[in-house]
Amino acid sequence: MKTGSSVKPATPFYLPDLCTPRAALTVVLIVELTALVLSLARTDSSMNFWTDLARTSTFLMWIGLAGASLLCWMRGRLARVSVAAGSAAMLACMTALVLLVSAAALLAGKSSLIEAAGATGLFPQDAFSFITRNVCIGLIVTALALRYFYVAHEWRRNVEMQARTRVHALQARIRPHFLFNSMNTIAALTRSDPVCAEQAVQDLADLFRANLSEKRQTITLEEEFDVARTYQRIEQLRLGDRLQVDWDVEAMPRQALVPGLLLQPLLENAIYHGIEPRPAGGTVTITGEVGGGLITLVIRNPVGTHENVREGNRLALANVRERLTLMYGEGALVKAGRFDDEYIVTLRFPHVESRARLTA
Repeated sequence: MKTGSSVKPATPFYLPDLCTPRAALTVVLIVELTALVLSLARTDSSMNFWTDLARTSTFLMWIGLAGASLLCWMRGRLARVSVAAGSAAMLACMTALVLLVSAAALLAGKSSLIEAAGATGLFPQDAFSFITRNVCIGLIVTALALRYFYVAHEWRRNVEMQARTRVHALQARIRPHFLFNSMNTIAALTRSDPVCAEQAVQDLADLFRANLSEKRQTITLEEEFDVARTYQRIEQLRLGDRLQVDWDVEAMPRQALVPGLLLQPLLENAIYHGIEPRPAGGTVTITGEVGGGLITLVIRNPVGTHENVREGNRLALANVRERLTLMYGEGALVKAGRFDDEYIVTLRFPHVESRARLTA
């Protein structure tokens, strides 16, 4: 009796969103470059180069924009099939489209209006050669585009999986280091201040619930501030007056979207490497501003002397940089470094409050 199936599910077909203005502009550029190459390749043509280029551009533009519209309409259906089935359907649709546009061009060349204008020389005369050549070119270009889309999608998926793995590694590193210190603090408070110990347990539960949730890849800035403040309260119990955190984020848009675990790991680094090694402690400053459609967050912490400086672990900073890049592309910026007696981390990313899918 069979207890299960070992058949690996088929990989779903991937097609980029061709409905966006950016995609339409890309299609137009590709069409014009292809028309230019084809016109340059026809060195034996008796037609003027610019006339040939205009004719070819017009013909390819019909195919390019119509094809983009067709694939935009089919994108939802193709996303539910396998790579093989989706590729076959896309090739078949583009072939049919090339045939249709080619046939329309042949019929237009034989119309009375074109004959009256004396422009029949702009249209092909050998129907079989014209259609065969167009179909072959269409199949080759479509196949190359399919391969490019697939490779680009797989590359991005691998990068996202690596980033997710690093986030899990970051969480695994935080758990024992932070958990042991927090439990020791709570144990010390149990007898001296039971109410404070109870609040600390609740804060610890809330913090780990936020850190371990895999459904909160994207959260609001307000939620991220809450997580960071919860972490601050727990560390405040352990470090007391040695830890001061100066928040200057009143002007920040609280509903702006950010990747989870954006600020809390950086605050942890600032406390662990900048405050805890100093006998007198110090102040971590968190400031934020908005301008030009961009959000800027700056985290500053003092740097200890050579005797008490700890070797920094750049895992948290690398994860923040990678996840901001994945979410906002080139619009995100992460800078970090020591300036005089301070270590400063600057985050800059677009101000987005829509949960629509972001594109690079």
